[in-house]
Amino acid sequence: MLNITDFIENKLCLKVNREKSQVAYILDVKFLGYSFYRYKGECRLRIHPKSIAKMKAKIKELTARSNGWSNERRKEALSQYIKGWVQYFRLADMKSLLLQIDAWYRRRLRMIIWKQWKRIRTKFTNLVKLGVKKPKSWEWSNTSKGYWHTVNSFIGIVTKV
Repeated sequence: MLNITDFIENKLCLKVNREKSQVAYILDVKFLGYSFYRYKGECRLRIHPKSIAKMKAKIKELTARSNGWSNERRKEALSQYIKGWVQYFRLADMKSLLLQIDAWYRRRLRMIIWKQWKRIRTKFTNLVKLGVKKPKSWEWSNTSKGYWHTVNSFIGIVTKV
C-alpha cells in the first residue's frame, strides 16, 4: 500500500484518500456498488450485498401503504426506480437476483392490494370479478391467515400483479 500510495502521490501528483483506499483480496472489495468474484479464472462483476439491501429498503419505501399513492402511481414509481437500478448495474451478473427480487416485490404489491380490500364482502366481490367461482371466492375471502402468508398461497396467485 505504501509503494502504491507513494507512486500515485509523488509520480502522478494525485491525492490518495487513505480512508477509502485499500489493498485487499478481490472478494472483500466494494467499488461503486459492485463486488468482484472469480469464475473460471476470470474476474467478473456482481452486485455488492449492501447495494442489494439498499435497493430492497428503497422498494419497501416505495411500496409503503402510508404514502397515500394510488396503485398506478406506486407501480410507476417502482418501474422507474427498478429500470434505473438495473441500468446502473447492467455490467453485473444478476439474472437470478432479479428473478428473486421480482417475485418478492410482486408479492409485496399483492399484499397491498389484498389489504386494501379490507372487508370480506370486498374481497369476495373482487375475487369473483377475477374469475374465481363463488363458493371458492367466499372461502378465500374469509381466510384468517396474515396478509403476507395469504398472498403467497394459491389465493395470491389469482390476484397476480
